[in-house]
Amino acid sequence: MILPIVAYGATILRKVGENISPEYPNLTTLIADMWETMYGSNGVGLAAPQINKNIRLFVMDSAQIFESREPEDETYVDAPGIKKVFINAKVVATGGTEWVYNEGCLSIPKIREDVLRPAEVTLQYFDEQFQEHTETFKGITARVILHEYDHIEGKLFIDYLKPLRRKMLQGKLNDISKGKMRVDYKMILAK
Repeated sequence: MILPIVAYGATILRKVGENISPEYPNLTTLIADMWETMYGSNGVGLAAPQINKNIRLFVMDSAQIFESREPEDETYVDAPGIKKVFINAKVVATGGTEWVYNEGCLSIPKIREDVLRPAEVTLQYFDEQFQEHTETFKGITARVILHEYDHIEGKLFIDYLKPLRRKMLQGKLNDISKGKMRVDYKMILAK
């Protein structure tokens, strides 16, 4: 089932998500719905807070980025990308040269901005079978992971912008929070 995406301005997007256990109600269905919602919204990642769930869960598929373009430079070292579920993720380390990429977010539609992030991230997490992993990801995959990880930490990509740039975007952000932005997917204005 495709779920509505929570729009910018909702308090849940600013909360740190809570860890879950394998007994979390209807987890398999929730993950399936998140995949369907992400793909139905043309996203490459989706975090639980974006569907109004205050838990540490996100899904991402960086492989589809490589389906739509040729690798341009060393920032795409992770081609062909990955498709994964991350539960109760914790960043263990970041590294590599920081690089800029133009990011967007389903909760902040029609705004894209250049964001500086590390080229690598090491993450400790559980998969959908609650098997524990510690892995290092690079390039665009690391970027998508860090973007989604920020969501479960109550952060948004616009938090990385300089204050003047954020101020310039404030009118558009206000429109999003008031539901004045038209998108191709269902959005909700959560409290």
